[in-house]
Amino acid sequence: MIEPTNTQISIFQQCKALNINRSSYYYKPKSESEINLELKLHIDKQHIKDPNYGSRRMTKYLQDLGYAVGRKLVRRLMYQMRIKALYCLPRTTRSDPEAYKYPYLLKELEITRPNQVWMTDITYIPMSKGFMYMVAIIDVYSRYIVGWDISNTMTANWVCKVIEEAIRDQGTPEILNSDQGSQFTSRAYKELLTYHNVQISMDGKGRALDNIFIERFWRTLKYEKIYQELPSETSDLHQMLTNYIEYYNTERIHSSLKNQTPKKWYSAA
Repeated sequence: MIEPTNTQISIFQQCKALNINRSSYYYKPKSESEINLELKLHIDKQHIKDPNYGSRRMTKYLQDLGYAVGRKLVRRLMYQMRIKALYCLPRTTRSDPEAYKYPYLLKELEITRPNQVWMTDITYIPMSKGFMYMVAIIDVYSRYIVGWDISNTMTANWVCKVIEEAIRDQGTPEILNSDQGSQFTSRAYKELLTYHNVQISMDGKGRALDNIFIERFWRTLKYEKIYQELPSETSDLHQMLTNYIEYYNTERIHSSLKNQTPKKWYSAA
């Protein structure tokens, strides 16, 4: 896809034309031991299957599979993967006064049109010899993926870039919902959405269903594509995701959309 020997078009221009971060092109899958990559794959699959598993239950699950692991290692791997157990938490901690936190705006809200509500999230993407992170934005009304990208780091600027591109290409949402991750409580995120007059909505801490539509998309993506054939190179992963999201948006019908595709539902309203 990228031609490093092309003397007419620079790598920077090729990456820009293909909408690939130049850092992603140069990135080599993170050097991680084979056993840790195996563990991460099992953790990712089990978390998608049952997001209520914390480090204790995940450790027991891996031990039952035959791995000699302790909770300390499992907790570290889950932290690297941005995976946390989803369950209601007692109010025994105080919020960080420096972070930007916002209420959940979608409770009992009737969603009746495109660009009324978007949801965004970041997930861990396993590869055969490493891993990447993926951010995606879904239009809740139509299930249409309005923006996405992959990166080897999870920065607020990266998330903001993807949101900015989605707004440029698809229009401005009325509400954007996310979890309370550091990227979504950052000053850059808050200032970007405020500039575009987008209402900021955030999941309640520990609530599993507040961001359910993007979580369902992660499950669909991983079980229908990623787990079937783990890519080995970043360029292969990007092409795989490009092809799958095009299929998901334009060909994969949804019963909740009266057996229509997300793109048709998104465009018809």
